[in-house]
Amino acid sequence: MTDQQKGAFFAFLSYAIWGVFPLFWKLLEHVSSMEILLGRVIWSCVFTTVFILLIGQRKKLIDDLRYLWKHKRQFFSLMAAAFFISINWYIYIWAVTHDRVLESSMGYYINPIISVVFGMIFFKEKLSRPTIVALFIALLGVLVMTINYGQVPWASLLLALSFAIYGVLKKRIVLDATRGLAIETLFILPFALMYYVYLYMNHSMQFLHEGWQTDVLMMISGIITAIPLILFAKGAQIIPMYLLGFIQYVSPTITFLLGVFLYHEPFTEVEAIAFGCIWTAIAIFSYSSILEAKKRHTVQVK
Repeated sequence: MTDQQKGAFFAFLSYAIWGVFPLFWKLLEHVSSMEILLGRVIWSCVFTTVFILLIGQRKKLIDDLRYLWKHKRQFFSLMAAAFFISINWYIYIWAVTHDRVLESSMGYYINPIISVVFGMIFFKEKLSRPTIVALFIALLGVLVMTINYGQVPWASLLLALSFAIYGVLKKRIVLDATRGLAIETLFILPFALMYYVYLYMNHSMQFLHEGWQTDVLMMISGIITAIPLILFAKGAQIIPMYLLGFIQYVSPTITFLLGVFLYHEPFTEVEAIAFGCIWTAIAIFSYSSILEAKKRHTVQVK
């Protein structure tokens, strides 16, 4: 197996794991979305830190912390990134545990296109005509759902926006993925612990009160958060961006299939039109990305 094949396998596996996340979060439907988020933050921090220590990167982690402390702009950018990824995690958990798996799927379908727009706004990247067309078609899909339901599909849009903002902030910070996750969760850890104290004092805490199965699942949430991120980091370092761009649609596609065929969420003509617009936009966007990548490769070869 070549390095590129290994990279593609790692990337595919990471997105496949993210795609089946609803299966796991559904097991915690009896726990509040906020407490699931708190557990995910706490145990992600614990397990990623332990993992870093086991692979002998304690000194590198300390060096990262010292670097961030000296470079305040990077420090606050990572803190903001931690805030937005926490929002993203909460909305995703809430959507899955409230029978809105299809909305979460749409959010991650839309995300790459919003990321391109943010690239234009924040990094002065140019939008190609096909990308602009894809953006308007995707917006048409969102508009169809808005008109039909009488309200904006805010879960989809907030998922896409929060992850796109997270991507912008992370683009300015060069950190190892695993150590970066440990530091990000470390930023949120004090708030998570304080909120847990609040839940305990109000007799609302379900961890350690709902049985060992719930406790184990809450702890495992930290592991399943870290594993796909580590796999993704390994894959992204090897394969080209256009291939990574294609593979990223594995996750929302699996989630979509789970929502329709396993959880039997409503998929009427309206959803078909809305998702049809999104898929058309993705096809145009992906084709355009491949052409751009080939052009750049041709120029580099010459």
